[in-house]
Amino acid sequence: MLVAAPVLANTPPGEAQLATFAPSDTPNNDKIDYSIWDEAMKNIVISMGPSLREGAGRPDPSFGTRRQFGHVSRYRLEGTRVMFSFLDADVIASFTEYRKDLENTANLVDIQALSRNEQLAYWINLHNVAMVEQIANAWPTRQPRDIMLDGVPLDEARFITVEGVKLSPRDIREKIVYRHWKDPVVMYGFWRGEIGGPSLQREAFNADNVARLLVRGAGDFVNSLRGTQEQSGTLQVSEHYREAAPFFFPDFEKDLRAHLARFADEKTSALLSSTRGADPVVGERDIADLEGGSREPTYQNITSGGISTSFRIPQSMAALLKERETKFQEIIRQGRTGTVTISNIALPDGTEEGAEVE
Repeated sequence: MLVAAPVLANTPPGEAQLATFAPSDTPNNDKIDYSIWDEAMKNIVISMGPSLREGAGRPDPSFGTRRQFGHVSRYRLEGTRVMFSFLDADVIASFTEYRKDLENTANLVDIQALSRNEQLAYWINLHNVAMVEQIANAWPTRQPRDIMLDGVPLDEARFITVEGVKLSPRDIREKIVYRHWKDPVVMYGFWRGEIGGPSLQREAFNADNVARLLVRGAGDFVNSLRGTQEQSGTLQVSEHYREAAPFFFPDFEKDLRAHLARFADEKTSALLSSTRGADPVVGERDIADLEGGSREPTYQNITSGGISTSFRIPQSMAALLKERETKFQEIIRQGRTGTVTISNIALPDGTEEGAEVE
């Protein structure tokens, strides 16, 4: 007797299934409320501030040990960090509950019939909620790419279900968003849990702010060392651009340089002018948290106003936050205070940033 082999739980979705996620030509005015996620982002995400284009030196080992705890990456003072070590079991469980709520939203609301910006915000938030949830479940871990779900790497694991279709984080990016949105700015909305990737924003995406947040993310990434740098006259760029090339940069060097120029500040514009090529070799896969994905056994008290408090944090975290404080003092010294908003960025149809993301 022949027995049919079991269908693999991680079978890729078929084209017919994916076709259901194509945006409608006649969108409605429905909106989704992300206030819960917005509040969470404001409480668990810390910004390291804009890049100074100066690689951080290797930190000293923790006091009393030769082992190096905490972050050692030269990019550790760029992007944003998630406070995974402070999350208890109830908070982590609430991430799973919220991810399932977002999945169920697609059973109550016709996602494809929403406005393009509303759909884009939905897919970015669902992707990022799922990533935060799974990394929080697996923490402490040094690199999110090491996380496996039923033997499948996190980015490839199809643990997200929308309208009965099982999706992975990568499916959401490449088979839905990158397929139906032509502006490469969308890549900066997706958080991968790594220092070397785009930042996790400190607010939830929605139809009204998605263009603004994507432009902010693009400016932060393009004008950072983890996005662009120079080596022996060659422009080195993030490995994330190589991954996105089939969707947005078919003529890689030409198309990517045009894209980078769109968001480049003065320093990055000079970098583009003084270099050749575009080599996608920059990467940093360490987790974007405050502790470097490990629990350090040595702690120290926090001081506030010069007075020691009873609240204690790992020494390596204290050292990182001290480096952050020194960096912000330098930003103030340079007169770079406040949030820089790029207001003259044009979308492909010629309209200003703030309009619909194509």
